[in-house]
Amino acid sequence: MAETVLDVAIVGAGVSGVYSGWRLLTHGSGAGNVAVFEASGRIGGRLLSVSPPGIPNMKAELGGMRILPEVQPRISELLKRLNEGAPPAQQIETFAFPVDKPANIAFLRGVHLRLADFAEHPDKVPYRLNFLEHGQTAGSIVLNAIEQLVPGITAKHLTEYERREMTRAASFAGKPLHEQGFWQVLARVISGEGYQLALDGGGYESTLNNWNAADAIPWYLSDFGVDSAYYGFRNGFQQVPLVLAERFQEAGGTLHLNSQLTGFDWKNGLAELHFQDGAPVQAKALILAMPRRALELITPGSPFLQDEEVVRLVGSVTPQPLFKLFTTYSDPWWRPAGVEEGRTVTDLPVRQTYYWPTHDGAPAKSGPAMLMASYDDGLNAGFWDSFRPKRGLGWRKEARNVPRPKRFVGEREKAGQGKEMDPEWLANEAPEAMVAEVQRQLGLVHGLMYVPPALEASFRDWGDDPYGGGWNSWNIGVKSWEVQERIVQPQANVPVYICGEAYSDAQGWVEGALQTADMMLTRMGVPPLVTAGLKPGR
Repeated sequence: MAETVLDVAIVGAGVSGVYSGWRLLTHGSGAGNVAVFEASGRIGGRLLSVSPPGIPNMKAELGGMRILPEVQPRISELLKRLNEGAPPAQQIETFAFPVDKPANIAFLRGVHLRLADFAEHPDKVPYRLNFLEHGQTAGSIVLNAIEQLVPGITAKHLTEYERREMTRAASFAGKPLHEQGFWQVLARVISGEGYQLALDGGGYESTLNNWNAADAIPWYLSDFGVDSAYYGFRNGFQQVPLVLAERFQEAGGTLHLNSQLTGFDWKNGLAELHFQDGAPVQAKALILAMPRRALELITPGSPFLQDEEVVRLVGSVTPQPLFKLFTTYSDPWWRPAGVEEGRTVTDLPVRQTYYWPTHDGAPAKSGPAMLMASYDDGLNAGFWDSFRPKRGLGWRKEARNVPRPKRFVGEREKAGQGKEMDPEWLANEAPEAMVAEVQRQLGLVHGLMYVPPALEASFRDWGDDPYGGGWNSWNIGVKSWEVQERIVQPQANVPVYICGEAYSDAQGWVEGALQTADMMLTRMGVPPLVTAGLKPGR
């Protein structure tokens, strides 16, 4: 590699990285020698689809798990293109992903509710809501508040782009929205109890915290709007980057796993990449398909990233902690509690539990079954600090001497069948004490005195290095639309580019990774994947 100068070097084999490589080689950019370098031993970044032991008709999504086709045109178009001409066995198939159903449980302040109770029996809801909030769900309280903040923005005919243009131009109480936090403005139009219900009953902490209101409002409307229709992946979401990587290599690209970048120099018109193990690599152009935390990890060895303006751009977002714990059982024990699909929410630290669907979206009604037992984010994740490995050590040297909590050993591994299991299921070790505490809370949420023991468990904390978080949010005071234009190529005369979900309009979604990749690729002579209905360059 040291003797060959690449046309383009791409660091990061998540969606934005392998997508960029594929597009560069197949859509007329003129780049003929392109390589992708990935620090880990796998492709996918924060997409990680794992086969649970003994349940062949399910995929545990330890990372991203769904899409919203109605408001995400890029991922929809990408799936269409990847499926064109592919044999049936290689098709990327989706299914309607269930979330909130009327019979699902909301266990809040010690009271068991069905989602239907919010409208049908509002006096059961244990919050002192005002008359405007009474009878509303957690989500509808926020939607009504958003309409007060930006009148007209909840109209169904508006596009995602139009909503963003409205919030970027909007002010509230005499101050531009982008200079205010989402929590800060919500507190002006809903009661404290209404906000707490939205926080508790919505299942997430980070989505309603104090991030940039001009970005949070259209983001919230896309994800939690009235007609949100989610879709999951029959063979797991990770199939998308795996297929992209395969197409990239078929087009002549090279892929290097276990290649940890420590830094790079830009001199004499070339980027020189330095890796923890291996010889330096030179390239005429460099794409950093990485989130904020990963960029910060290589900054000490990268003079380009130490530039004051680049530091400001990279630091314009904040990584948000997020983890998932999956558990399997001999049967769907939750059905006697009256639930079988979608999710349960609670103000207990377990927060969200998903009754995991089969690969066609149907609920498990008998036989082996699986839960996303806990889906936790933001400050809520702090409850589990003594149960899981210490977050934030990542690749630091001192991490080698930090004791790890006792891991949960599943029934199949006890029986000597570990070699037959998905290695990623085993690699993402679930702490034994954490599984026990989640089991206890699941019993409380479902009103059951006894919860059958978990057979297997797998856990992934995306707050650890090199990711820093499960998603990224724009900081208050940042004009995101200006940062996006700058960060894809921080220095106009230097072909060093940055892309990924972190600096997009669709943070936390693959759609965002594709958006920034297309903005960058346009500067390299590659036409965007989708143009209809979008602002040029977006």
